Amino acid sequence: MSGGGTVSTRVDVAIRGVRASTPVHRAGGAGPSDDGHVVLGGLATALPLRADSPYLVRDGRLLRERSRGGLLEVTDLGVEVTPVQRPRFYDLSTADGVPYEKVARLHGRDVLATTVVQTCARYDPSQRCRFCAVEASLEAGTTIAVKSPAVLAEVAEAAVRLDGVRHVVMTTGTSTAPDRGARHLARCARAVTAAVPGLPVQVQCEPPADLSALTALREAGATSIGIHVESLDDAVRRRWTPGKATVPLSGYLAAWAEAVRVFGRNRVSTYLLVGLGEDPDELVAGAADLVAMGVYPFVVPFRPLAGTLAVDVDDVGAPDPAVVEDVTRRVAALLRAAGMRGADQGAGCAACGACSVLQDLGA
Repeated sequence: MSGGGTVSTRVDVAIRGVRASTPVHRAGGAGPSDDGHVVLGGLATALPLRADSPYLVRDGRLLRERSRGGLLEVTDLGVEVTPVQRPRFYDLSTADGVPYEKVARLHGRDVLATTVVQTCARYDPSQRCRFCAVEASLEAGTTIAVKSPAVLAEVAEAAVRLDGVRHVVMTTGTSTAPDRGARHLARCARAVTAAVPGLPVQVQCEPPADLSALTALREAGATSIGIHVESLDDAVRRRWTPGKATVPLSGYLAAWAEAVRVFGRNRVSTYLLVGLGEDPDELVAGAADLVAMGVYPFVVPFRPLAGTLAVDVDDVGAPDPAVVEDVTRRVAALLRAAGMRGADQGAGCAACGACSVLQDLGA
């Protein structure tokens, strides 16, 4: 953590959250967290907003409150915090009246993020990823079901021009088609890169049944790709991601290998969530195998999110901060030794780094 503080503090606040007012935040959705976006110690950071957190932001500083002997002790942790400001492109709407904010959102401080298809073929409770609430924002009316390539291009151009957006993340709910949504992602990437030449774009999808879809994504202008497995332990996968677990790990390995061939080393990433029950040593060993392949293991702590099965049904809590720190430190060392930095991906979650502590460790 630059600008003061420690990695241990960064991990703890990533899990326990913070009390702060953040104009830019995520409320539910496909990701494993429900965060406010700030610049913490000079780094773009997404932190859970929690009223019960011992951490708070006051006068641009990160503070920690503790009760000692019946007295409230407040410690300045020496870390500057600046909330990311509401982007100007949020004030605009499409010709047919759809607010740009419902098409794509600002993540971190300079990332435009969108889910191009907000429905998922695996959203039935028997198939759904237990940390996911991808359709919750659609049900709440804060987004639209399908983002067309033309509208995404329009919003991206405005976000770059008005707010200095530097890269784009496009993910999708899984479709029933063999490409699992990759073809629509390719159409969207092509439109955005035509509207804003040179703008880096990351696409995210499940492994397509026909791996030629990966070449189509690259030819459409995508800079990097995320193929997210969340866990490399089959028992954990069957529990946490039952629908995705029907795609065997061999399918992911084949997709990652082909993606590295098509996009290049350190232009392919996958989420690994800490706190799903996977053995930490096995998680790190699996991350080492990914690094050897040229795949960036984006290690992120599991965060309980209201509206997901993990919270509403399973009542699963946050992981042990000590375990998260240990795993993240070891994976960061692997990445540094391999010369793989998330920022070098050009676009995407690893390039942003806001949801992980890897960036604080030079990875």
